[in-house]
Amino acid sequence: MSEYRIGIEEEYFVVDSETKSVLRRMPPDFMERARTALGTSVSGEMLQPQIEVMTRPHVSSDDAREELRVLRRALGQVASDFDLAFFAAGTHPTATWQGGKRTPAQRYDGLMHDLQMLGERNLLCGMHVHVELPDPDLRIDVMRRILPFLPVFVALATSSPFWESKRTGLMGYRLAAYDELPRTGLPELFESAKDYDDYIEALVAARAIRDSSYVWWAIRPSEKHPTLELRAPDSCTRIEDSIAIATLYRALVRHLVRNPKFNAGVDAVDRAIAAENKWRAQRYGIHGSFVDRAAKQAVPVSQAVETLIDMLADDARALGGLDHLRQLKAITHGGTSADMQIAVYQEAAHRTGNRGEALRAVKTWLTHASAQ
Repeated sequence: MSEYRIGIEEEYFVVDSETKSVLRRMPPDFMERARTALGTSVSGEMLQPQIEVMTRPHVSSDDAREELRVLRRALGQVASDFDLAFFAAGTHPTATWQGGKRTPAQRYDGLMHDLQMLGERNLLCGMHVHVELPDPDLRIDVMRRILPFLPVFVALATSSPFWESKRTGLMGYRLAAYDELPRTGLPELFESAKDYDDYIEALVAARAIRDSSYVWWAIRPSEKHPTLELRAPDSCTRIEDSIAIATLYRALVRHLVRNPKFNAGVDAVDRAIAAENKWRAQRYGIHGSFVDRAAKQAVPVSQAVETLIDMLADDARALGGLDHLRQLKAITHGGTSADMQIAVYQEAAHRTGNRGEALRAVKTWLTHASAQ
């Protein structure tokens, strides 16, 4: 079981405790205080209104959940000392990207020079899940075979229905904005680890990128760790959702490693269908359907989740995480963060008749729910 250790990274928005508006500039001592309280488990992001926490590698999903809860509480305490707060969501409901300040760092200076306005627009927060494989050389093979399942993780994690005070019509707008960047979206269909290494080598030799950490696909081999890193999900407002989605991913990785023939025939058609289903997940979240090539029909997202849970039950049980998969059913039945945000917005808009008050209610809900 220790061969499939799990680590979770979450990105948050740092906001004013009263207005819940994003900070344009961090207080000078905030990050120092945060690092004193959280140690190496916290870091800044490219844009100053954002911050990231990272768990240690864990064998147990229960332990990962507990550490994530401790990290959120510690960050909340530091933030409150500065009259600030934070919340987890793919987008901030009312923030505008213009005028944002980047975090001073050589890497971020280089990225901003390269990305220009796309970097300035990257006011987005995601969740990244790392899973160790027993053999790191298997990561490219598993990455290829996992492609058809990536839209499920997008649908379950949707938390970005608003952008710049507008209802986008998408349940997960974050990836629509994020995929403006180069080297994002679904990974290419590499046949082998050598193909992937040759791709990275060519880009580095041409000075297009410095290393593989500049490849930001929805799933990628980690540059720093012997892990396969899931990057598709929005930052989950509720910790239980984060852990359930991370546990599902961990069980799926184990299943694919232990069943090397499963999805071995993934081809260009499967990748194209996965891209379509990713869009459908962004647009409709858990309320949509996926194109099923084998069945030659559309399959409701809830049904696809149920099928995946059934398929991975033994793997989740072996990893001690079966109980957490039940939360996935709670998501498909009760809604994602995006569903909750829309419900809060509609109720407040109906009650007050004021769009600004409705958006304020959404931000308040996000702050409270993120702290639970």
